[in-house]
Amino acid sequence: MIRPGLTVKLSLLLACIGVIASGATGYYAYRANRNMLVNEAELSLLTSTELLGQRFSTSIDDVGADALVLASLPSTAEVAQSDDGLRRNSAREQLANVYSSFMVHHPEYLQIRLITREHHGLELVRFDRDADGLVRVKGDNLQEKGQFAYVFDTLTFSPGRIYTSPIAVNHEYGTHAAEGKPTLRLGTPVSNAQGAVVGVVVIDIDLEGLFKRLQNDLPSDYRVYLANEWGDFLVHPDASKAFGFDRGRRVLMQDSFSVTKPLFAQVQSEVRVNGLARPKQAAGQVLAFVRRPFGDSEGNRFIVIGLAKPLDDVLSGATLLGNRIVRMVLVFSVLALFLAILFARALTKPLHSLAYAATHLFAGHAMETLPLDRTDEIGLLARCFDRLRREIRLQMDALHTKQRELAHLATHDALTELPNRVLFLEKLERAIEEATQRQEGLAVLFVDLDRFKQINDQFGHAIGDKVLVAVARRLKQVLSSADVVARLGGDEFIVLIEGQRSADGASAIAARVVNALNEELSVDGQSMTVGASIGISQFPDDSGTAEELLLNADAAMYAAKADGRSAYLRYHDVLEARRREQAEQAERARAGEGATAGREAEPTA
Repeated sequence: MIRPGLTVKLSLLLACIGVIASGATGYYAYRANRNMLVNEAELSLLTSTELLGQRFSTSIDDVGADALVLASLPSTAEVAQSDDGLRRNSAREQLANVYSSFMVHHPEYLQIRLITREHHGLELVRFDRDADGLVRVKGDNLQEKGQFAYVFDTLTFSPGRIYTSPIAVNHEYGTHAAEGKPTLRLGTPVSNAQGAVVGVVVIDIDLEGLFKRLQNDLPSDYRVYLANEWGDFLVHPDASKAFGFDRGRRVLMQDSFSVTKPLFAQVQSEVRVNGLARPKQAAGQVLAFVRRPFGDSEGNRFIVIGLAKPLDDVLSGATLLGNRIVRMVLVFSVLALFLAILFARALTKPLHSLAYAATHLFAGHAMETLPLDRTDEIGLLARCFDRLRREIRLQMDALHTKQRELAHLATHDALTELPNRVLFLEKLERAIEEATQRQEGLAVLFVDLDRFKQINDQFGHAIGDKVLVAVARRLKQVLSSADVVARLGGDEFIVLIEGQRSADGASAIAARVVNALNEELSVDGQSMTVGASIGISQFPDDSGTAEELLLNADAAMYAAKADGRSAYLRYHDVLEARRREQAEQAERARAGEGATAGREAEPTA
């Protein structure tokens, strides 16, 4: 049996690689396109949902503004305070014309009522909507509504505030067209000239009609979901699931779509889900839900709006692209096979001679097998392999050396060889994590040299650099080997103290550092005293983050420098001093006001 040669094997291998590459690329493009289409559909749905929710909130705010306008009419307070609804009252009739005008221009209003505080919440002006138009309720047909929450709750509000009721189905007696409709009530108090609340204005909104008007411009394939703050469906593609609470069987959004639970828990404001990534949560759909507050923020009223689109509609473009990709992969596979045969023939001859050397490039014994003495292309390629191996080894050795040097320079101060700010912050953040786990503390000492500028000006920068080196050496001598000391830049150093010593001995360590830096330094035959001011911040008392610990220690250092050089202060003490100063200033201000009041009272006495 004749075995296939290297040319055939290599041709098949390269052809397979080409086919796999083109197939994998096509499959990746297909999957990426599906994901892109689904993500775009999610974003589009989310945008539409947010816009729908914004329109709803704006519409509710507009209704609240109308209620405020009606409540602020002078005749409203006059009628609510003095009218009993029986005798003819010209002010009440004028007010009725205004209410009628509002009902005409707002078809989503089911009722507008003026209810007095007196007579058990008697309706004084009331307009209803029925199939034939507007109906004004008069005389004995006016009802007492004081027992309803939208009346007695609104009466407790201050003027200018809006009461927002829960969304419910209207079952009040004599409500005409509002009977059995999902209704949202907005009320606002009516106050007289003295500011006393004498009645309320209540507007009933046809929620279903309002929502249909708001969603008129949505695409026809969108499915709309709406739930109240408890999760009861108010709008559902299946009408039998809407207002289940009014039929004795509650159907909740968070039960139908568990991903919406964070919306009702008010820990998230929006949720997206698709059937491609989570088929159990959104079978065959792409959905977006938004929690939208409305009305007075103190009422904590909100709705959850959801829009859905069939997944098949979203992925229709990906299906067309997939068919085209299959055809392209077949064409490229044939082309890859043809190119693989040509390429394999070109590589077969030298490949046999150099395969072993190529796979053992850095092995000395492998280089010995190379035909270095040949004068043809094989020999030239072999000599190139040998030179390449030596050059790469030299370059790698030099590169490793440079990497070590650069890594050291990136994390250490070039002058003092101390850790720099970057490395210190890494150590501090790691120390904070470990201290949090062990429930221990740590302390940060911000050290600023007091007389370094004078030394620089008097002796020159060269001496100043040597002084910084000497200060770094002295700090290492004073501190424990477990402590971390770093140079932030200029004449600023920072020290990290961990463990029990940070709580009990931070001040003592700072004192040792101050004393050590107050001792004379001898640099190039020159004697000088540097001195230092130190600020101390502690974790977790002063802050829980690395940057804030540095800032607090810096602030304490400046306070220590202001009190007098060669001193140290804890950030906690700085805060206490500020509080005492503020308390003293407040006390002096009160004393001054009392003295002024006494002087003004003496002539009267």
